[in-house]
Amino acid sequence: MYFELVSRITNVETIAIGSSIYEIARLRRLYGRGRWRKQKGVATVRFADGTLCEAEIHWYEAHGIGRKEIKLKRIIRV
Repeated sequence: MYFELVSRITNVETIAIGSSIYEIARLRRLYGRGRWRKQKGVATVRFADGTLCEAEIHWYEAHGIGRKEIKLKRIIRV
């Protein structure tokens, strides 16, 4: 990861569930079967150079497996 989560994730929304996820076969192959969800939310992140910003992040999550592949989608506020 080139960034680190500093705060809790807020404003969490589910984008897709199960077969609606484009990469569901890959997720199941890598991490196992589960009720996969693609979610988004807002959190404060710290970059490698120490800069703090509020950003929208996306990730995949399944019960019993946890959050996987956290991606930063856009910076909201520096």
